[in-house]
Amino acid sequence: MAIKSNTIIGAIAGDIIGSVYEFDNVKTTDFELFNSNSTFTDDTVLTVAIADVILNDKDFTKTVWQYGRKYRGRGYGLKFLKWLQSMNPQPYNSYGNGSAMRVSAVGFAYNSIEKVLQTADETAGISHDHPEGIKGAQAVAAAIFLARTGKTKIEIKNYIAKNFRYKLDKTIENIRPTYSFDETCQGSVPQAIIAFLDSTDYEDAIRLAISIGGDSDTIACITGGIAIAFYKEIPDDILEFAFSKLPKEFIDIIDQFDKQFSV
Repeated sequence: MAIKSNTIIGAIAGDIIGSVYEFDNVKTTDFELFNSNSTFTDDTVLTVAIADVILNDKDFTKTVWQYGRKYRGRGYGLKFLKWLQSMNPQPYNSYGNGSAMRVSAVGFAYNSIEKVLQTADETAGISHDHPEGIKGAQAVAAAIFLARTGKTKIEIKNYIAKNFRYKLDKTIENIRPTYSFDETCQGSVPQAIIAFLDSTDYEDAIRLAISIGGDSDTIACITGGIAIAFYKEIPDDILEFAFSKLPKEFIDIIDQFDKQFSV
């Protein structure tokens, strides 16, 4: 077990912890972190799929399709389920946050922002080829790249605001009272980034992400990927909990990815 894992496990742990709160929202940071009913969702499945593509030079469409069909019943959206059921899956102009939730490996794997943005576009475009779907994936991957390469929170915020036109001036305290379920990139990616910006460490980032309610597992997944890139570590109890929920196939991919791309 990669107990000191510090790449895509950040996104995956966020997904697992957030899984029990997606349809049972909490509007506080004071909630149970380790719930026996927590599980990995489609966010984790597709995050691992993208990592597998990067590690083994596979095809994005084919690999995501194979993982989605193998790990059924993990909370896929209705349009993505139709994509999985097709024998010739094609992009369907989606701007759902599915493009942003699965992209974290891209932010860790490449050493130039240009390559990160290009590859994030590719990972989104297999299904979520609407400009907002691509933008959401690129913004998350860029934030991870900037975080892992030593940029400050102010630098990360300014880059994302300038290049993706996301408004990042609110705080989680401002957002929480009126925020509701929103599965679009434009309605969840900025909030996930703000949760990271407001945080003091990895656990705090996950708690802030989940505390606004809404699509909790995906928001925490996005936040978690950025947070681990910035803070470089996760508490051991969160790591152990996350790994205890994963199949061996996923753990093996995470281990391989850590060995090649660990921050």
